[in-house]
Amino acid sequence: MDDVAEGKDFSFPGQEERILQFWSDIKAFDTQLELTKDLPEYVFYDGPPFATGLPHYGHILAGTIKDIVTRYQTMRGHHVTRRFGWDCHGLPVEREIDKKLGINKKEDVLAMGIDKYNEECRSVVTRYVEEWEKIITRTGRWIDFHNDYKTMDLEFMESVWWVFAKLYEKNLVYKGFKVMPYSTGLKTPLSNFEAGENYKEVSDPEIMVAFPVVGDSHNAAFVAWTTTPWTLPSNLALCVNSNFTYVKVRNKYSGKIYVVAESRLAALPSESQKQKTTTNGLVDESKKSNPKSKGSGSKKAEDVSYEILEKFSGASLVGMKYEPLFNYFMEFADAAFRVVADNYVTDDSGTGIVHCAPAFGEDDYRVCLENQVINKGENLIVAVDDDGCFTSKITDFSGRYVKDADKDIIQAVKAMGRLVKSGSSTHSYPYCYRSQTPLIYRAVPSWFVRVENVKEQLLESNKQTYWVPDYVKEKRFHNWLENARDWAVSRSRFWGTPLPIWISEDDQEIIVMDSIDKLEKLSGAKIFDLHRHNIDHITIPSSRGPEFGVLRRVPDVFDCWFESGSMPYAYLHYPFENVELFEKNFPGHFVAEGLDQTRGWFYTLMVLATALFGKPAFRNLICNGLVLAEDGKKMSKSLKNYPSPLNVINDYGADALRLYLINSPVVRAEVLRFKKEGVYCVVKDVFLPWYNAYRFLVQNAKRLEVEGSGPFFPIDQAGLQKSSNVLDQWIYSATQSLVHFVCQEMDGYRLYTVVPYLLKFLDNLTNIYVRFNRKRLKGRTGDEDCRTALSMLYNVLLTSCKVMAPFTPFFTEVLYQNMRKVCKGAEESIHFCKFPQEEGKRGERIEQSVARMKTIIDLARNIRERHGKPLKTPLREMIVVHSDADFLDDIAGKLKEYLLEELNVRSLVTSKDIFTYATLRAEPDFSGLGKRLGKAMGIVAKEVKAMSQDDILAFEKSGELTIASHCLKREDIKVVRVFKCPAGRTEKEIDAAGDGDVLVILDLRADESLFEAGVAREVVNRIQKLRKKVGLEPTDAVEVYFKSSDENESVLHQVLNSQESYIREAIGSPLLPSSLMPSDAVVIGEDSFRTTANLYIAISLARPVLVCKSDSVLALYGGDRKAAQGLMTYLRSRDNLNLKAEFQLGNGEIFVDCIENQPAVKVVLGDHVFLTVGDDYLSSES
Repeated sequence: MDDVAEGKDFSFPGQEERILQFWSDIKAFDTQLELTKDLPEYVFYDGPPFATGLPHYGHILAGTIKDIVTRYQTMRGHHVTRRFGWDCHGLPVEREIDKKLGINKKEDVLAMGIDKYNEECRSVVTRYVEEWEKIITRTGRWIDFHNDYKTMDLEFMESVWWVFAKLYEKNLVYKGFKVMPYSTGLKTPLSNFEAGENYKEVSDPEIMVAFPVVGDSHNAAFVAWTTTPWTLPSNLALCVNSNFTYVKVRNKYSGKIYVVAESRLAALPSESQKQKTTTNGLVDESKKSNPKSKGSGSKKAEDVSYEILEKFSGASLVGMKYEPLFNYFMEFADAAFRVVADNYVTDDSGTGIVHCAPAFGEDDYRVCLENQVINKGENLIVAVDDDGCFTSKITDFSGRYVKDADKDIIQAVKAMGRLVKSGSSTHSYPYCYRSQTPLIYRAVPSWFVRVENVKEQLLESNKQTYWVPDYVKEKRFHNWLENARDWAVSRSRFWGTPLPIWISEDDQEIIVMDSIDKLEKLSGAKIFDLHRHNIDHITIPSSRGPEFGVLRRVPDVFDCWFESGSMPYAYLHYPFENVELFEKNFPGHFVAEGLDQTRGWFYTLMVLATALFGKPAFRNLICNGLVLAEDGKKMSKSLKNYPSPLNVINDYGADALRLYLINSPVVRAEVLRFKKEGVYCVVKDVFLPWYNAYRFLVQNAKRLEVEGSGPFFPIDQAGLQKSSNVLDQWIYSATQSLVHFVCQEMDGYRLYTVVPYLLKFLDNLTNIYVRFNRKRLKGRTGDEDCRTALSMLYNVLLTSCKVMAPFTPFFTEVLYQNMRKVCKGAEESIHFCKFPQEEGKRGERIEQSVARMKTIIDLARNIRERHGKPLKTPLREMIVVHSDADFLDDIAGKLKEYLLEELNVRSLVTSKDIFTYATLRAEPDFSGLGKRLGKAMGIVAKEVKAMSQDDILAFEKSGELTIASHCLKREDIKVVRVFKCPAGRTEKEIDAAGDGDVLVILDLRADESLFEAGVAREVVNRIQKLRKKVGLEPTDAVEVYFKSSDENESVLHQVLNSQESYIREAIGSPLLPSSLMPSDAVVIGEDSFRTTANLYIAISLARPVLVCKSDSVLALYGGDRKAAQGLMTYLRSRDNLNLKAEFQLGNGEIFVDCIENQPAVKVVLGDHVFLTVGDDYLSSES
């Protein structure tokens, strides 16, 4: 393996750029697809975005989720086709062209020519395709941009025709009027889910209008309430609730007589004799109306302004006629201008009487149709044009925009003496999410899919799908399906897939095209494109004969949601191609998009698949939430409240951004406030520890080569499983647990659980395995043991890289490319590898014991910190108390040495007897239980706190307890172990800490016998810090010298001599008195400090210096001093490492025959020379 840089010098973005080039060079994605082509298909549907804007964090998030899942499924043995898709039609594109060309009305397009307009639309569709490909590729996503699908492609559009034709065959298509949310800004109806995208708080007029009852003896008038005065000119009926009680009341001051619901009497204006009245005796309360009021229900019912004359049921009012407000629709007088009844009328606002304008209200239309005020099939008169202006039918307001006409209509009503009350109301109102204009509800002729007919099938299809998170499926999506209404799939627009419907002039003959071939055969025309300007002129002769003329295509195009909902069929050009591929793999295996698509793409996919095939379109779905700016607002280019995705990637790398997004609430369909610092934290907390563990492996593998013991090649898995080292057994088991966990969570599509588990695993790898195994990994326990430890570390890193390759494709590739150099037969890329399988049995006991050991270390450190006892201060004894005998055996046995060394404690005692050291106390989890138990919480809490010691032990053993009929589990009750200080001892002498599971007790008393060990540990710590400070690598050999600056130097010498073996083992060489430092030694680092034991010491790091034994060298040349000096000069001029390697190859001997005019001699290591002062010192000491 090649040398690697320090973490601080490793550029994550730079390495990612290098990997991108590597993938490009080897055609990695294409190669992966080729390698897996014969494996079972895993079908993934990529929802098509519009290419008229640049990708944002929402796109990157969804793309990352898709990439992770598809990479994982590939590694698990599937062939996963990944084709990018583009939504090319619809309002977003037309809006671009309208702004570019200044088009405001449909007539502008017709004047320009649909052909020119559509070609303009086609020209902007792919404007940002290159930018999309650049950004998506830079994020590490593998997807095919060159074999992409576009909804404007001929093949795609033909399949959309087929889908519609099949629905028509099933009698699931009809033409009718539908009152729909209508955008006057875009001049088109919107689907219900589009209309729900953008609500705003607005202030609208609210008025009460009088409708005199025809033939009433009291000259009474019905009073209706509305917040849309502009609909009053189109009034055709009044609607009451049959179940309500209505009253006829007389105003005591004006004499006016009104009919309203009894429960809404208080909504009528209150008058007194002193109040000014209008000329017709009606009150204008607009100036004193509460602008925040919703409805008009603030006054008390016992208002004395009105005298009740009669009471009657709502049902008794049905059929009564009233005088119309305007005379625009008098031709409907026989059937209209009468009272009808329906339960949609409520009494929470208004008067209990609703005015009905069937062309401008969904319920209005339904009620008027059911009561034969209007008839199905008749041409409903819609007196508002496509631009939202009154038509010539409304003579007094013709050409006026409806919302602008509100004030004048109110004034006209007032002038007629029919205005009972006026004011304003602030309420939530839908706006067009594209043009930001207020929507109106307007009856439009449209072609519909009968969604209501398949509602039960839709609910059943939904049950067959698996969602993450499941509450989106069970609540939000289920509720949306339960309330599903017929879907208007046609739009009166230009740039879209045209409806394949040809109709005769007398509307008696209809042909729906299901293919281009059918159209060509029936028309005789050659089809090369299906857009309007290329097929609108095509006619079909009537099958009834020439006298019936020809069939012409209806002018509408499809709602673009119909196209995207057809994607599972259309991107494959089914059923014209890929029949077997589609039918074997439908429903698709996986889709993923944002929460907003529950009413968008997820819905249309479900509707069309269920209607066509009686099953869902997909099996598994991940629904992500919304990515907001750091301030909680929507990300906005104008506000500049978020960092550019490419800037973040260039700073920290795409892998860091991917993990940041995946490890956030947004993957659970919640909101994420994006913080750039969060991406940096991923680098710091995940990648740097991971990289440092890898770097430590490479350094020590290189050290084996440098020291001449041969290159490193990892031991195979079977050999590793036989290791007797407890930490080898533990990390091997932990790695298998990682594989098991990631497989389990990825198979459940729970991506968000993987990163926390990986963090924990990396922490264990670096802070337990590598930290506690440094001696083994550095070769201080023998070559064989070193190679076993390095092989284990290699195996763990390689396995973890393969496990995490779908999540962090760049970083894992970087590590893999170096590690594969010592692994025969390794795949060319990590992304060609199979996902790891569990090898061998996992050791749950040792994993739990080591986890508890970590807890013990943390608890003991907390005790030390509380008492100001740093780790370099040795302590006498630690007691570990726990009820699990197996755990105590592990702690007192194979894990003991690691605990004692890490915590700098001399002895360890274990005990099962908790009551010798502590008392138990039970505490209820108020936050969790409070929500669950409500009022019963007080009783349960009291009982929990009163639990006896035996009760608590029994609860810990069983794991559950019933109190007041409530079953409590382990998570509901916290067991606290309260330390009992032994008699005669203080908390300064002995203290404890626990976590509810294990109790740790430390003896804190000073002990002179531990003085020397403490100094030695401190000295070693300073030497290691100095090595790091001067930038030494672990493989860099140095000599370490010390000098005492105390008056009595013997104290320090005595301490260091007594701890000599510990120090030598810790630093890898003897600690040498400064008096032994050669005059020509190269010093590379110095430090001086006073120990906690008040000893002053100076340390120096120097390059190794060859030591020649002068007498022995002189003897080699028979006393020839000149020759001996020549040999010593030659040897000292050699590189120390190279010389060491030569001696190792010669088993401690080398022949020197290269000195001019001197005979060849055999130089023996240890007899004639020593490679270091330390070797010479140890030789003389022995």
